Amino acid sequence: MLHEKKLFLFDIDGTIAVGNTLYEGSRELLAYIERIGGRAYYITNNSTKSGRDYVEKFETCFHLKTDEEQFITSGFMTIRFLKKHFTGQKIFVMGTASFIRELRNNGLTVTQDAEPGIACVVAAYDSELTYGKLTAVCQALSSSEAPFYATNPDLCCPVDFGFVPDCGAMCKMIEYATGKTPVYLGKPSEEVVRYCLEVSGFSKEQTIVIGDRLYTDIACGIRAGVDTCVVFTGEASPGDLADTNFPPTYRYNAIKDFYEALINFDAAKRTE
Repeated sequence: MLHEKKLFLFDIDGTIAVGNTLYEGSRELLAYIERIGGRAYYITNNSTKSGRDYVEKFETCFHLKTDEEQFITSGFMTIRFLKKHFTGQKIFVMGTASFIRELRNNGLTVTQDAEPGIACVVAAYDSELTYGKLTAVCQALSSSEAPFYATNPDLCCPVDFGFVPDCGAMCKMIEYATGKTPVYLGKPSEEVVRYCLEVSGFSKEQTIVIGDRLYTDIACGIRAGVDTCVVFTGEASPGDLADTNFPPTYRYNAIKDFYEALINFDAAKRTE
C-alpha cells in the first residue's frame, strides 16, 4: 500500500520536472518523504550529467538541497559495470564531455578514436552529438569484435517544447549502420533498484519506482519486484496501458496527484 512506502525512486525528466521547471507537487512530495523518515533517490537514465551536476542543478533551478549519493544515473551504473569488467583496458566511448570526464575520474581508460586494442564500445545519451562521433563509433564497431554497451534504451528525452532523440534513438542509427545492437546498462535493468535497496536499507515492500516511461521506469521496477507508479507528464499516455507488457501498480496524471494520494492515504489511516 502507498502509506507503507519509504523509499521513493524517481525518474526526473517528464516525472518530477522538465528542463529547468519543477512540476507542481514535486516540492511538497519531497518534503513529505523527508517528514515521514523516508528517502528519495533519482534513478535517471540521463547520462549527460554527473551526480555533482545534478546537485548543482537542483539547487540552482529548483532551490532543492540534495546529496550527490541520491543521483543514481545510467552513467553511474555504467561506470560500476565498466570498473568491474574493463578496468585497465581501453574503452571507446561516445558521450558528452561531462560523461567522459566522469569515466576518467573513476580511473577508466577512455578513447574517442577508433584505434586498435579497444576492449569495448560504449554509447551514452549525447547532447553534444556530431556526425563525426557517429562515424567514429561505427568505425570502432566495424573494425573490431569488441562488445557494444549503451547507457539506456530511451528513444526520446522530454524537453520544454516536447521531445528530442535520446540514447536509444542514437543507438538505432548505429545499429542500422553496423548491424550491432548494444546491451543496455541503465533502466530497465533492475540493478539500479537493487543498488538503492542495498545502500538505503529499506525493503522491497517499502519501495516504489515512479516514472513516465513504461518500457524503462516501470519495467525496471517490475523486474526488481517492487511497486511502480506511472505519471502521464512525459512519454507514456493512458492509452498505452491497454496493451503494455509493463503494467504499473499505480497510475496518476501528474506527480501532484501522486502526492495527494499519499496524503489522503495518511489521513485515512489516522482516522481508522
